[in-house]
Amino acid sequence: MTSNPNNPSNDDENPQDPLAEMLQNLMGGQGMGNIDPAELAKAAGLPNDPQLLQQMFAQVQAMMSSSSDGPVNWQLAHENARRVAATGSDPSVSAHQAKEIDEALRLAELWLDPVTDLSATGLIGRAWSRAEWVEATLGTWKRLTEPVANSIANALSNALTQQMPEEMKSMMGGASSMLQNMGGAIFGMQLGQAIGALSAEVVSSTDIGVPLADLEMALLPANVTKFGEGLSLPENDVRLFLAVREAAHARLFVQVPWLRGHLLGAIEAYARGIHIDMSRIEDLARDLDPSNPEGIQEALSQGVFTPERTPVQTAALEKLETALALVEGWVDELTAEATANVLPSATALRETVRRRRATGGPAEHAFSSLVGLELRPRRLREAATLWATLKEERGIAGRDAIWHHPDLLPTGDDLDDPKGFSERRRLAEASDSEVDDALQKLLNGGYDTDGQEAQDSQSGTTEDEPESGDTDPQSPNK
Repeated sequence: MTSNPNNPSNDDENPQDPLAEMLQNLMGGQGMGNIDPAELAKAAGLPNDPQLLQQMFAQVQAMMSSSSDGPVNWQLAHENARRVAATGSDPSVSAHQAKEIDEALRLAELWLDPVTDLSATGLIGRAWSRAEWVEATLGTWKRLTEPVANSIANALSNALTQQMPEEMKSMMGGASSMLQNMGGAIFGMQLGQAIGALSAEVVSSTDIGVPLADLEMALLPANVTKFGEGLSLPENDVRLFLAVREAAHARLFVQVPWLRGHLLGAIEAYARGIHIDMSRIEDLARDLDPSNPEGIQEALSQGVFTPERTPVQTAALEKLETALALVEGWVDELTAEATANVLPSATALRETVRRRRATGGPAEHAFSSLVGLELRPRRLREAATLWATLKEERGIAGRDAIWHHPDLLPTGDDLDDPKGFSERRRLAEASDSEVDDALQKLLNGGYDTDGQEAQDSQSGTTEDEPESGDTDPQSPNK
């Protein structure tokens, strides 16, 4: 019988394996053991708020004993995102704000009609609080980040298993599930922190260039007001300009149905191929000392689980950035056209938005550190120039026809030389046409006929002339 009922590790009849004991000490079993929650939170990129941390770690401790359906504890991510979104102030949308947003989005649709060949969406404009934005977008965040979480979880599990001596593997026991739950909890906490922080920065449902909420058109009144602070511009102008951008995004994603899947699929493919530095995790597993849980904290602070980019991933990211730039460039150009004659502050607002999208906010940087992915259109200006050039050359309908199929989209080379896009496309289309004509001729047997004609020409004969040496039977010389 144990001498200390509060210390189950001393129970001779039910001994606890050292690794499980270490993790229990780390994540709660003895009041967080020797780990300072504030220091662990700092290492994991979490807020330094004692009350908030106490609530978060209490939830983690309660969840450590339960199994997880996947690599991320989504319940914890959801609750943490909602909590961070409510930090400071997240007032409910008033009826007056909802009316203002609805009217702004309706007017934005009217302004867009003359400048694009894509028809209006018919969507109802929404006004969201930050918490409502979290609820509307969490499903898409889950789709985008689970491949990264899978890579991290598998890498850690494999490293621990491979580095552990055979006689130690049996000690994993219940600690393996505890380790999995710990990883899912930490990732969920970090992800919830990043999503909650983003909710305080975004002004609309498509503000980061990706349709996080399918078939929605919405603005966040509190963040729209925050965006306009310090600009010395009428609040109504700011609201209308951002409404036009949101309506243009919505029109593009609704009327080009393949585009949302194309972008999200590219992000998923990129995330699935993310490489985790196994050597760093193997070093952690090899040096793991159950009596020194501070080592885990130090490893976290050194970014041992941070994804690394491979050359293949770098190439994939360049293609993704080009697609994001094309979307943002099209929206930027249409917004400028739609507001040029109706909003005196449109030029200043356009430049403000461009700089904001090019640099990204603190929350975007936190998200990119977590999943190894930046959703910023680095080449927005070049893309806007390309769309403006295409309008001059082809008109509105010809420009927007580029969105009919993903194979028609411009490439990174086209962003380098917008003026040469049409000529390159003409040559490519001519080359494709020649290939099609040649294939059709081959199927029709045309090449056999041509070959026979060429052979006859070389022999100097035709079907109507007898070959040399033959005589006409009716010839009088016969």
